[in-house]
Amino acid sequence: MQKMGNKSNIASALHIAVEETADVKGRFETGLQALRKADRYKIVVSDTRKLTGSVDIDSSTKDKYPEANRWDYAIEYGGETFFVEVHPGSTGEVKTVIAKLDWLKQWLKNAAPAIDALKSKNKSAYHWVYTKDSAILPNSKYAKMLSINGLGLPKKQLTL
Repeated sequence: MQKMGNKSNIASALHIAVEETADVKGRFETGLQALRKADRYKIVVSDTRKLTGSVDIDSSTKDKYPEANRWDYAIEYGGETFFVEVHPGSTGEVKTVIAKLDWLKQWLKNAAPAIDALKSKNKSAYHWVYTKDSAILPNSKYAKMLSINGLGLPKKQLTL
């Protein structure tokens, strides 16, 4: 693989896709460095060698889409990209997180097709990791709303 920029020693598929995407160009970071410090501990990886890098989609796109419900992160692990939203896990936030997911899907389709092509096909690509606690019960109407929109229940940590 070729060397790319000063933030990573080896180009990954996500890194290359980020460089092809105007909204996030130059924002790829190795490992979990793109995540806010408070959010990093919420991602657990079983093999650190498979963790290539991450992008803070929210911070990278807030100037262009200031009023949008923007999604937080993309993380490349094991050759696949996962999209992670770290957000309070209350029932009152379900509609907001679904709006964020809708925004992400549209953004990937229209502004970031190279990143969209990398999303995990073997596991769920979209994950809600809650801050503090989650009050969403598995058989509730909120769980059904999430499922219909392609999200599982919020989790305390995402294990990749």
